[in-house]
Amino acid sequence: MGEGVPGLASAYTILFTAALIFLAILLVLCLIRAIIGPRVADRLVAVNMMGTIVMVIIAILALMLQEGYLVDICLIYAMISFLAVIVLTKVYMGVYLARQDQADGKEQENGDN
Repeated sequence: MGEGVPGLASAYTILFTAALIFLAILLVLCLIRAIIGPRVADRLVAVNMMGTIVMVIIAILALMLQEGYLVDICLIYAMISFLAVIVLTKVYMGVYLARQDQADGKEQENGDN
């Protein structure tokens, strides 16, 4: 990449390194959001965003290192990340609906008494 123009390869390296540092900072911020919440929806969005950031980091590394297999790893990671978010959402919805049913049952018991 950039072998024909002198200095272009080092410019790409600096650009990719700066992007990786910026993405690492964003990854830490998303991790903080996933830990402190305050709601479960915030945590789910943060986990999804972390997966997306990791995919972009892997893609940038594939360009920097000129390794094609990293793109395959990125695609596999995208599928696993998508499935993980879907499973977490299903679990959260199940817990939420169970709590709602339990609250509705208590309201009916209080209304009968």
